[in-house]
Amino acid sequence: MAVPDKVLDLVERFGRNQEAYRRGAYNETQVRREFIDPFFKALGWDVDNEKGYAEAYKDVVHEDAIKVGRATKAPDYCFRIGGARKFFLEAKKPSVDIKNDVHPAYQLRRYAWSAKLPLSILTDFEELAVYDCRIKPDQADKAAVARTLYLRFTDYAERWEEIAAIFAREAVLRGSFDQYVESSKLKRGTAEVDNAFLQAIESWREQLARNLALRNPQLSQRELNFAVQRTIDRIIFLRIGEDRGLEPYGSLMALLNAPEVYSRLAVLFRRADDRYNSGLFHFRPEKGRAEAPDDLTLQLSLDDKLLKEIIRGLYYPDSPYEFSVLPADILGQVYEQFLGKVIRLTAGHRAVVEEKPEVRKAGGVYYTPTYIVEYIVRQTVGKLVEGKRPGPRGGVSKLRILDPACGSGSFLLGAYQFLLDWHRDQYVADGVEKWAMGRNPTIYQAAGGEWRLTTGERKRILLNNIYGVDIDPQAVETTKLSLLLKVLEEESAETLNRQLSLFQERVLPDLAANIQCGNSLIGPDFYDGRQMSLLSEEEHYRINVFDWHKAFREVMLEGGFDAVIGNPPYGIVFDEVTKPYLESRYVTFIRNNDTYVAFIQKAIALLKSDGLFGFIVPNTFLLGPYFDGLKRHILETTEVHSIVDFGLNQVFAKPNVFTALLFLQQQTESAESAKTVTKFAKVANPQSFPQSLQFQLVNRETLNSLSWIPENTLVARLLQNGTKLDDLAWVKDVGLNYWTQGRGKTRGGSIADRVLYNGEQRNTEDRPYLKGRDIDRYSLTFGNHWLRHDYQELLDPKVDTFRFSPEFLQRQKIVYRQTADRIIATLELNLKVRSKLTRNRK
Repeated sequence: MAVPDKVLDLVERFGRNQEAYRRGAYNETQVRREFIDPFFKALGWDVDNEKGYAEAYKDVVHEDAIKVGRATKAPDYCFRIGGARKFFLEAKKPSVDIKNDVHPAYQLRRYAWSAKLPLSILTDFEELAVYDCRIKPDQADKAAVARTLYLRFTDYAERWEEIAAIFAREAVLRGSFDQYVESSKLKRGTAEVDNAFLQAIESWREQLARNLALRNPQLSQRELNFAVQRTIDRIIFLRIGEDRGLEPYGSLMALLNAPEVYSRLAVLFRRADDRYNSGLFHFRPEKGRAEAPDDLTLQLSLDDKLLKEIIRGLYYPDSPYEFSVLPADILGQVYEQFLGKVIRLTAGHRAVVEEKPEVRKAGGVYYTPTYIVEYIVRQTVGKLVEGKRPGPRGGVSKLRILDPACGSGSFLLGAYQFLLDWHRDQYVADGVEKWAMGRNPTIYQAAGGEWRLTTGERKRILLNNIYGVDIDPQAVETTKLSLLLKVLEEESAETLNRQLSLFQERVLPDLAANIQCGNSLIGPDFYDGRQMSLLSEEEHYRINVFDWHKAFREVMLEGGFDAVIGNPPYGIVFDEVTKPYLESRYVTFIRNNDTYVAFIQKAIALLKSDGLFGFIVPNTFLLGPYFDGLKRHILETTEVHSIVDFGLNQVFAKPNVFTALLFLQQQTESAESAKTVTKFAKVANPQSFPQSLQFQLVNRETLNSLSWIPENTLVARLLQNGTKLDDLAWVKDVGLNYWTQGRGKTRGGSIADRVLYNGEQRNTEDRPYLKGRDIDRYSLTFGNHWLRHDYQELLDPKVDTFRFSPEFLQRQKIVYRQTADRIIATLELNLKVRSKLTRNRK
């Protein structure tokens, strides 16, 4: 790529006047306008938004250069593609020594690391430095730490092709920027912001739990969990508020100057109650509030030393975090992991933090990637708003969007953000003079000239449109926190104070009626014919029945929700108390750990006529024989709009969880009048999703209760011909779940715990045991799983139904992977031969 004449002119002019520019009188604003802006225009960026893109899609966002306290200000430039951040640029005046001064480098790296951006630029035009911002910044770092490229202005012409290949807008669109990121990835020292922040708040939880349990022996386990999470949430909320200019900078830090830190922190909490009106700060009875006030936490005792350590670690220079740019979805990812653990009180009232049983069984917590959330929202909420008008009386104001297992709120945040952007763009297109005037304006013009929604409008949209339920009270509070922070995302102290003074209205809404705690699958009829006294208080709390018609009375009277979206739980194993209820209420519910099928049925029941459904679920239901009831129910009650199958491409970090996106619409008439065509797509490469999706049209009549994978021709032919596999071959299923018929624990552990182990072989007679992940097409990779030779002696004949014979182990046989979108199988020789081959291979 040839060097543009404009760049040559900039270089020549800077060299000619270099000494004058390096004097302190030549400031940052001047160098931005005269050199940096035209430099990046030459790289193809629409720096001044000359194309007139809507606010959400501007190429370059110029952050307001307003100092937050004495330490930080917003990044000078944010370069974006399609509204998604790609990199920051921090500008300095030429008198700053970019190459050696540690402070500008630390400042830039804090911004980009907190925003989870891999690369960002520091420049005064005289010098340009590129930093790998995946490396956790430390105030002791020298300016060269994590720097991947350093140029002087005299290098620009000679190395223009290299610069343009990474940072030109066209190069970013082609993927060259991402390729450079991958090629320059440093293998050591990376600590991305979500992992680091998770470690920090997990440490706070452990320390707060121990200290509160020690100083407040009257606390119950439930009260302790509540107090710890509320304290952490409130501190984070106020600290983010400071960096965003909503709270006086340093308010928390000022608490470190005197004793009785917690009692003075409580004063800030009460002040926040007066200002924000959210359930996060709710300490006194108020008419019309759905939840009782918190009369517990402000009366507790907490040591000064611990609070001072936590608060000090949230401020520059000790803190690597820049909260003004910390994305809401990153906070959600952190909290999703955080919610995987719970505080338990020992007999001696000592606090212990441990993983929740259901999380341990599932192998961890896995957050839904943002690109999946955005796609599901566009295919549901996006279709609902088409052709509708904005405003308090517009059709969109009546839309109700639900996530029935909301977790940390990722889907509700995605839906809310979509609606915020849609409303703003619609108001601007409809005529700003119409919507920015009057007693209750919906938009206002910010200092930079862009149009923004007023806080009142953001509150109205949230309360009208967003609903969620989760069985975990901590998850409910996390969802509320994330949504409240989103309400305030574009506000400043000036706009909030104006609202308080003009409208005498507190800033945030009370979300208690919108985001509720309960078991989405189990209603109050659970207790019909059951003696409630037989269940302990803890069991009542754990089951947590939920009455949809009482909790969302108005919505249900109007027919239900317009959209149900989400990522339902996949592997929760229900106990003998709740399992019979689910089996009697859900025709789809067959296997105990396939929780998501019951969620699909419940979601369909909660939809109003023409309502839209979008879930990400395991793709085993597309072909699995155990899901006939689910597929029949879907076909009888809905129209199948589209299926996006990720096949063996993993969306989640968890191994061997293969997923599909399912989009349905509630039928308004009989099944015969349903649409005759369904769209089906197979994802070849998640990195290019959704741009690379190629849908094929499938005749709805081919969707029966068996296969929903149209390209699986072998299976389809077998099904059409009525041929059964066991007509062609001897078939035996020896999966561990079938050995035990789904039984739970006996003799102190599951059968798997007793007869299987991992690692080195303990006895020469123990036999290799294959898992699904060990099987590939035409090959095996033994994963060091062993079956004890004396396994039969370890079985309980009263409980364990075991159909696994020594004779079968010695057979040559074809083995296949159960969870797959196609046949993945190979020949397995007898285990003595295999064992020898395995040892030789090692």
